[in-house]
Amino acid sequence: MTNSLWKSTRRWLPGLLISLAAIAVMLYFVDLERFVDAIRSANFMLLLVVLALAFVWLGVRGIVWRTILKGQAKFRDVFLSLCEGYLLNNFLPFRMGEIGKVFLLSRKSGLGFMEILPTVIIERILDLVYAATILLIAVPFVVGASGTGRIALIIGIVMVIGLVALFLLARNRERGLDLFRRLSTRWPGLRTQGVKFLDSLFSGLSILTDGWLFARVLLWMTLNWAIAIFQYYILILAFFPHATPLWALFGQGAVALGNAIPSLPGALGTFEGAFVGAITLLSGDQSTALAAALTSHLVNYLSTGFIGLYALSNEGETLMGIYRQLRRKEVV
Repeated sequence: MTNSLWKSTRRWLPGLLISLAAIAVMLYFVDLERFVDAIRSANFMLLLVVLALAFVWLGVRGIVWRTILKGQAKFRDVFLSLCEGYLLNNFLPFRMGEIGKVFLLSRKSGLGFMEILPTVIIERILDLVYAATILLIAVPFVVGASGTGRIALIIGIVMVIGLVALFLLARNRERGLDLFRRLSTRWPGLRTQGVKFLDSLFSGLSILTDGWLFARVLLWMTLNWAIAIFQYYILILAFFPHATPLWALFGQGAVALGNAIPSLPGALGTFEGAFVGAITLLSGDQSTALAAALTSHLVNYLSTGFIGLYALSNEGETLMGIYRQLRRKEVV
């Protein structure tokens, strides 16, 4: 019991410490009175537009995932599983939503878990490539952000290398299977299960070898990121009327990379830290930047939470129920 508890603690402790450190730094530098004034003076009509755009973004993201899945699942099932995944990420530890949405979609669609999992990996890699690219575009125009540019460049290169590696793996599917069969000859049971596992895995990666399909994914992904950047621009305008589109580019890229850092559920602390750091570099106003960051996070919770809770309740599930099923099946 003690070993199990310590193993679990080691998994969530780094994220807890990073989130608490980010929250502590923000609270130390922020003027709470100015923060409250920023909330009161925000343009709430623009914030309603931001909320509406959040639902549009979710719809397009559903199309992105369904395209990566080669249309093998209904859009409704993909969309609801996607929102359920975001809901799980917001309230459960260890980024469980990424695995949870795969598990939930496999139940709805009949696709194998390992057939769906590679599509989520591809989606996350593409997100990081887009985030790094956006940051690299914005950094030259932001004073004091050169260090961020180097980080973005490193992440972008690593993610591109990862995509190439997955492409080569998918391209050499039969060679990979033959090699596994030869190495596992002495263990028939492992060989049978392993071949099934790898066959599903390679099937999920096959999108990388279909040029036209991958081009469609990039088209929808580009539209999805364009909506996100426009949404961020409108949100920032609600607090900084003099903001330019550059603020949204830099802020969106920083937040996307910040969300990849270990943290509490929902990227609590790291989301705000990345957002506030980026907008403060451009505005010099940490208090108003925090107000905008918290509002953006609230919009995320409202949009994904509303649909995610509807989907879970419609399936007769609860957050803790899904958590127990994932733990029981040792999916996470």
